[in-house]
Amino acid sequence: MLGKLKIGEKGKIADLSKADRLVRRRLLDLGITEGTEVMIKGIMPFGGPFMLESYGQCVGIRRREALLIKVERI
Repeated sequence: MLGKLKIGEKGKIADLSKADRLVRRRLLDLGITEGTEVMIKGIMPFGGPFMLESYGQCVGIRRREALLIKVERI
């Protein structure tokens, strides 16, 4: 799960199907699809969002959504 990665770890998106439809659409609009490599740039405290980097851009995603996205560690 994306939400299980630590800061600095990389993963490849394996499954987006369980994420909310709007979150999937947003990620797809940014070019983040299944098979895309992402790196955790930061995790905000107190249950805040995860900051992902992919293709040189940073994206924030809610922790509960990150826990629904399957990734393969790289």
